[in-house]
Amino acid sequence: MARNLSGGNQQKLVLAKWLARRCEVLLFDEPTRGIDVGARYEIYALINELATAGKSILLISSDLPEVLGMADRIVVMHDGRVTGEIADARNSDQRQIMELAVRGEEAA
Repeated sequence: MARNLSGGNQQKLVLAKWLARRCEVLLFDEPTRGIDVGARYEIYALINELATAGKSILLISSDLPEVLGMADRIVVMHDGRVTGEIADARNSDQRQIMELAVRGEEAA
């Protein structure tokens, strides 16, 4: 049944299952990849509601505007190693993230 749903509705179904378990820490791995703009904003709103309710959110994303728009703190990794951290994501930009990512490539 779930496979007949759109990508966005499949994502929402997964979130509903998590919420039913009353999880305190939620890991979102590329939560908006492959879904339409409307569903994307619904997912963002839900993530924000969860954070406001005191849930801990870990967001893994290669979509830099998404990371910058959703994160309080950013940890950049390359090949499984932390290459840098941005403590105040709201006052950051894509250039800073890319510099940390490139630093990881140079060290490899």
